[in-house]
Amino acid sequence: MGNRGMEDLIPLVNKLQDAFSSIGQACNLDLPQIAVVGGQSAGKSSVLENFVGRDFLPRGSGIVTRRPLVLQLISATAEWAEFLHCKGKKFTDFDEVRQEIEGETDRVTGANKGISPVPINLRVYSPHVLNLTLIDLPGITKVPVGDQPADIEQQIRDMIMQFITRESCLILAVTPANCDLANSDALKLAKDVDPQGLRTIGVITKLDLMDEGTDAREILENKLLPLRRGYIGVVNRSQKDIDGKKDIKAAMEAERKFFLSHSSYRHMAEKMGTPRLQRVLNEQLTNHIRDTLPAFRSKLQSQLLALDKEAEEYRGYRPDDPSRKTKQLLQMVQQFSVDFEKRIEGSGDQVDTVELSGGAKINRIFHERFPFELVKMECDEKEMRREISYAIKNIHGIRTGLFTPDMAFEAIVKKQVVKLKGPCVKCVDMVIQELINTVRQCSNKLESFPMLREETERIVTCHIRDRESRAKDQVLLLIDIQLSYINTNHEDFIGFANAQQRSSQANKSQSSAGNQVIRKGWLTINNISIMKGGAKEYWFVLTAESFSWFKDDEEKEKKYMLPLDNLKVRDVEKSFMSSKHIFCIFNTESRNVYKDNRTLELACDSQEDVESWKSSLLRAGVYPEKTTTATENFSMDPQLERKVETIRNLVDSYMAIVNKCIRDLMPKAIMHLMINNVKDFINAELLAQLYSAGDQNALMDESQEQAQRRDEVLRTHQALKEALVIIGDISTSTITVPMPPPVDSSWVEGAGGRRSPPASPTSSRRMSSGQRPLGPFNNSADSPQAPSRPNRAPPSIPR
Repeated sequence: MGNRGMEDLIPLVNKLQDAFSSIGQACNLDLPQIAVVGGQSAGKSSVLENFVGRDFLPRGSGIVTRRPLVLQLISATAEWAEFLHCKGKKFTDFDEVRQEIEGETDRVTGANKGISPVPINLRVYSPHVLNLTLIDLPGITKVPVGDQPADIEQQIRDMIMQFITRESCLILAVTPANCDLANSDALKLAKDVDPQGLRTIGVITKLDLMDEGTDAREILENKLLPLRRGYIGVVNRSQKDIDGKKDIKAAMEAERKFFLSHSSYRHMAEKMGTPRLQRVLNEQLTNHIRDTLPAFRSKLQSQLLALDKEAEEYRGYRPDDPSRKTKQLLQMVQQFSVDFEKRIEGSGDQVDTVELSGGAKINRIFHERFPFELVKMECDEKEMRREISYAIKNIHGIRTGLFTPDMAFEAIVKKQVVKLKGPCVKCVDMVIQELINTVRQCSNKLESFPMLREETERIVTCHIRDRESRAKDQVLLLIDIQLSYINTNHEDFIGFANAQQRSSQANKSQSSAGNQVIRKGWLTINNISIMKGGAKEYWFVLTAESFSWFKDDEEKEKKYMLPLDNLKVRDVEKSFMSSKHIFCIFNTESRNVYKDNRTLELACDSQEDVESWKSSLLRAGVYPEKTTTATENFSMDPQLERKVETIRNLVDSYMAIVNKCIRDLMPKAIMHLMINNVKDFINAELLAQLYSAGDQNALMDESQEQAQRRDEVLRTHQALKEALVIIGDISTSTITVPMPPPVDSSWVEGAGGRRSPPASPTSSRRMSSGQRPLGPFNNSADSPQAPSRPNRAPPSIPR
């Protein structure tokens, strides 16, 4: 062998294979191995049986291999086999091995030709084998049999891909010589995942079944359809030999005589045959393990480090210890309290980078959603003036009043104040929903104890619901207090004397705001025609006077600027195919808003973004559209119009005072009555409530998943430690053979869409003595090179 000092590497990987198979896929380690790939009836199973020297694989119609078989060959003085799924039982009769494989396959896949990716691990000890690990994969088939699904071909392909896509896996591509090599399924799959040919070894079977006068010499000499690691030819037993129970030793001797006596292969007989293939695979797998060992050790160390802390917590863990349950209950409740406070206060390590949550979401409700709900109520100017005019007329009754009546002002103001109850109650509801969401998020850390989690959520949620009614009563009381006394002596109230000047003052205050930037962000213009490129995303800037958008957030290339005069906002129903949420801006005077478009449709990723943008537009004076029912037309005389204008300005002034007061008091009331109260309850009373709820031992019963996780972590941690100890004892001072140089593999393209090569295994004749190989037969130290002769390129494939 070329790797002296590395003889223990393959047994080492076998131990790792067993260890990590027994604990599942938790380690996700790519162990160095050889995957045997080939079409149905390509001779894969016969090659493996020749390695072992025994008949042990199931045979019959349909798919022979229906589950991956991890075959570990161990050189030993005695001969026996054992399975990972029934450890401790030694099989000396290989007929029983076959029966066990069939029984274990049927147990998982069913008895009617089903398949499964769950591997069967078989270890064979024998003095006739070299150390080797192979995975026999299901043969590629085209037609389903039995109860196999119609997409059986794709399922098998996906299963094979799971193994051969790993960089640590060598690919043994088995192809029968009596088929066209250019259309070999095994080589096609190998080319897909290993285009450079660094991991692929070719095996040609059924050389004795080729048509008379044909041979595969050019292929085996790596001249036709060359591979970087070359090809090795083998001759397996025929079906007649198998049915007649022909001894494998006799078959191996017949194989040797075939190569020595065949005129096309006698010059390379020492490089052909099953023993040679076994030696080459042993050598190349050992080399491959040596090459991947540093990265493999590094991955083991990183995974061990990641599990250290968790394994330390589980070590010495006693699930039924009462003192442990009491201590852990205290720790869990304390952790829940800390997490809840962190999410509300915004401090700590639990930062959500995907969406707003907890305290940030509540802050947005207080300062964006709630003000938006308040402003929405005062949008319909026409309806307001109509109500004022009716109030003035009804107060004067049959008389014609000379002065503007106070009672009309008070009646309109009270009606407007009552409308505040809806937004205030809605604000409480939104905060409660976010508190409940926060409780559920914090209880995720209790998922190891399902009863504790369920009881904690129930107790805290019940307390929140209890506080809900009190908070709503208090909020409605605040509105009732505002209704109880209309304070016209408030310092910010303009009074009757200044009411007439209100409009001009409002205009001045608006113009004094200048072009202040209110908001920036990305939005998609949704109603751009496909002819002009379709929907596009732009960087929008909203100011007190305009709405502009740019190519990107550097704001160097302005695309358009839209003045805010006479603009309003309207909701747009989300389309069936669209994943975005849409609102639009339109002109109240039925003018085009943007080029030839009557509306400007803007799309956001979520409804929350829509509401936030609409709130910002409100601050800029762009109000939502409000649909009103048709009302009777009425006319006002100039005197009544002046009174209406006066009352309107007075109402605006007083409602601004009330809104300012409510916007300030609402967050304070909710914080005091809801949020701070819930925090205090969790800190002071949650533990007592849990103790009074029932049996504490039952509360701390861990979930089945947690028990499995603990067991898995401990076994994985121990397996990783043992693996690192074993790897640390291996010397990597070895002799190796460099990788053969690249070869022309353009023929693989022809297999997919072009004609096959002119010379196929069934038609290639013996080559002239003036031809030489393009590359080595394999990656062994003693691979000879043909004597130097004139160059000859491989046969080209006609385009």
